[in-house]
Amino acid sequence: MLRNIYSFGEEKEFNMIPAPRFTRLKGHKYQKQGIEVLKLASFYGANGAGKSNLIRALEFLQDIVVTGDLPSPMKLKRMKHFHSSGEPMILGVEFINQEVPYLYAVEIGEQSVLKEELYISGLGKREDELVFERSTHTGGKTVLRLSEGFLNSEEGRVLKGILENNLIKQNKTCLKILSELDNSLLVDTRNAYRWFMHKLAIITPEVRSGGLAHRLDIDKEFHRYAEQVLCSFSVGIKKLLTVKKPIAEFFGDDNKTDMDVLLNKVAESPGSVLGLFNKDGEEIIVVEENGEVFVKQLKTEHATKDGRSVMFDLSEESDGSIRLMDYLPAFKDLLTKDVTYFIDEIERSIHPLLIKEIIGKFSADDNTKGQLICTTHESNLLDQEIFRQDEVWFVEKDLSGSSDLYSLCDFKEHNTKDIRKGYLSGRYGSIPFLANLKDINWDAYDFKK
Repeated sequence: MLRNIYSFGEEKEFNMIPAPRFTRLKGHKYQKQGIEVLKLASFYGANGAGKSNLIRALEFLQDIVVTGDLPSPMKLKRMKHFHSSGEPMILGVEFINQEVPYLYAVEIGEQSVLKEELYISGLGKREDELVFERSTHTGGKTVLRLSEGFLNSEEGRVLKGILENNLIKQNKTCLKILSELDNSLLVDTRNAYRWFMHKLAIITPEVRSGGLAHRLDIDKEFHRYAEQVLCSFSVGIKKLLTVKKPIAEFFGDDNKTDMDVLLNKVAESPGSVLGLFNKDGEEIIVVEENGEVFVKQLKTEHATKDGRSVMFDLSEESDGSIRLMDYLPAFKDLLTKDVTYFIDEIERSIHPLLIKEIIGKFSADDNTKGQLICTTHESNLLDQEIFRQDEVWFVEKDLSGSSDLYSLCDFKEHNTKDIRKGYLSGRYGSIPFLANLKDINWDAYDFKK
């Protein structure tokens, strides 16, 4: 649920609840706490309709929860929908983690969190159960509501006062703060926070998959999976290789300053994996293993006509091959873990038939564990053998300039209908308005003169 952020003015809601009348693709429904949820969803719409803004809004929510910080008042002001700049921004998400359903929402004003709440969701079957509710009153004073069980103890009442008067600031969210407290009655705040931290993944077009060389090096099962997938796509890659060197050998004598900076960072965060990109856009992983610091880089192996092996740098691979490699961790996780991935422009740099094959394999596999939600322009994916009608959504600007969300199942199409043809003909909206180029004087200029 979102309101008054980016191109979204009035409150809009997207959900992964299956429509009761659809019986096809039963493997697309997961049973969670007595309800069914879908494993796939795709968003279609013209450029500028608001598809990416939906992802950006969720990414913003994840960021302020995980870090605990709001951006600057100027940035908040620019994020608000232009028709409602004086109104608060509202974001909310309902999710299940460790078999417990939660409802988290936050309301943000010009420069402060006006309201923040976490409930154990009743999923529409029973009353929601309060975990915490925080509000900011006049003068910036924080008021915190907590469960009766928490306030029944002297420790809970004292801690509430400390939180209200010292720890919770008006320009910060408080889920992170509450999740870090060592109190058994706040276990739900930790559980909810970990969903944002570990179970929600967002991939935007400019994001690269971090730590791939390291994961390939330490996870042999993932390494086998990644090579099998890439080989099946026939992009010319025969093997994925991790080149591993001691940090002193990698940097040599001419770059000791850079090396010392990285060594200090590793020392400050033992066990962490540091990633940075060189001038060619290739990731360099720095990690400590068994008391020694190593640098790891991902390379690929191709075969020549006479069967010889040739090693390639990533900068020598096509954009499409690199994008496929960026997706490898996501699709492995979707097969084996209870995670939710949002991918913006999933088809970017990838051939239409190949992206259809990738999504089709995930769609047809009844043993998957995760959820995949993506935005796309790729009409080849509009196939009722891949997506259920309640898994296809559209984004379109209304007359006021606000983004609207609606589902294909609102149109009550038969399961044999060619929805791709219907979409391209404008039956469902959400396609660009193509003006007559002659009417707009397209040919009025002779650029050759």
